[in-house]
Amino acid sequence: EVQLVESGGGFVQPGGSLRLSCVASGFGFRSSGLSWVRQSPGKDMEWLSTIYNYNGNTYYADSVKGRFTLSVDNAKNTLYLQMNNLKPEDTAAYYCHTALMGTHYWGQGTQVTVSS
Repeated sequence: EVQLVESGGGFVQPGGSLRLSCVASGFGFRSSGLSWVRQSPGKDMEWLSTIYNYNGNTYYADSVKGRFTLSVDNAKNTLYLQMNNLKPEDTAAYYCHTALMGTHYWGQGTQVTVSS
């Protein structure tokens, strides 16, 4: 069974930092594409970043490029999202995602709130 479990969200002031974690199980972590997405109330889900773990190629949305960094620890089957210089518009529920043979999987999400 594929499982993705996010953690690390919280409340932070503008300009602050958080690191999100996503522990994965039930699939070939080292051979998969892994992503972070987010969703704010009333808005569509927004793609943030993807790593193709089999070659390490990593991509970012323009909205987070230079502020967010995706990384993996293959020994721990864990995906991370380091978020720096957070802005109020980054407030959202954050999810990790993978797709296997046409089926999409998300975790339960972790809430990030950026406010003064």
